[in-house]
Amino acid sequence: MLALLGLAELLGMTPWFSASAVASGIVSEYHLTAAQAAWLTMAVQGGFVAGTLVSALLNLSDLLSPRWVFGAGCLGAALANALVTAAPSPVEAVAWRFATGTALALVYPPGMKIAAGWFKERRGIALGILVGSLTLGKALPYLLAAVSGGSWRSMMLLSSCLAGAGGLLVVLMVRDGPYVVTSAPFDPRAAVRIFTQRGTRLGVLGYLGHMWELYAMWTWVGAYVAASLAAQGTGQAERWGSLAAFFAIGAGAAGCVVAGFYADRVGRARVAAWAMMTSATCCALTVPAFHAPYAVVVALVAVWGFAVVADSAQFSVIVSETAPDNYVGTALTVQTCLGFLLTMVSIRLTSAMAAWLGWQWAFVLMLPGPVLGVQAMVALMKPRVRVE
Repeated sequence: MLALLGLAELLGMTPWFSASAVASGIVSEYHLTAAQAAWLTMAVQGGFVAGTLVSALLNLSDLLSPRWVFGAGCLGAALANALVTAAPSPVEAVAWRFATGTALALVYPPGMKIAAGWFKERRGIALGILVGSLTLGKALPYLLAAVSGGSWRSMMLLSSCLAGAGGLLVVLMVRDGPYVVTSAPFDPRAAVRIFTQRGTRLGVLGYLGHMWELYAMWTWVGAYVAASLAAQGTGQAERWGSLAAFFAIGAGAAGCVVAGFYADRVGRARVAAWAMMTSATCCALTVPAFHAPYAVVVALVAVWGFAVVADSAQFSVIVSETAPDNYVGTALTVQTCLGFLLTMVSIRLTSAMAAWLGWQWAFVLMLPGPVLGVQAMVALMKPRVRVE
């Protein structure tokens, strides 16, 4: 079930960065500015936030079978992403990207609940594999863009076909696990009440620090590498930047699995803290590495990509283990909603920083996120002392 779910998650998430991977073609056709191009990804983040907010308030992942929610999300994302290729103007293109993100909100959190339903003792490695799968799915468009050489429309249509296949796979072949609470009564206050749990609060705070860094890195790492190559006079900088982005994001899949393996043994908060310290270090090193050879830059962003998402699944495990059992789906949805809302800010500010000071300094803006996330995990590792 985990293998099937991981494959479905990989396929279902391919539309996420499909426009970002071929942004140059879209920018050229629609004559977009750098700020307008950022909305090709930010619109997905915004749609995801809107979708998760509605889903959390309606308790969708706890009222309905998460498999059917997952399947509907994949098919909706496939359709909306395909319609971007027929958009007559950039406004319509951004609107369909927003719709893509809204549909993907029905894929990620329900997928985590399905995986949690199959694993109890080894939940860390299970969710690590799942997040690693979706990480590969988000990296895949960059690989397709680097090797295909086709039009941006054909690449986006291909990603839509893959997402549709992921939805069908879950509906037809995946089953609910023995640890899933099948249904819960509708409670409009459940999305707020989950924060009365200390572990859930700290897990969400750590996740927010992690998310401040993660999607800004994923969105702009290709642009950073391309700018580094262009500054050194290297030809085909954009193509090599896309290839580096694939390796950087794809390395996160291995990071998720390794972190999940150790989290089940030494503690989730400890592993998350180490991952954030490593990613913060790599983030700081992007400044001196900007003028380094291509191999050095790729090695740095690959290590960064390995660490930057390694902790992601562990925050979800922390929330799933500390939230009320009958509202785990709602808790995970609230967590992702807040995290992705924050990513819209960090993605936009990073591009603004690049326009102001250049790509060499743009990623410095992300450093506070993992630093604050580490503090939340340190607090979670300390037992709470009750004074009678």
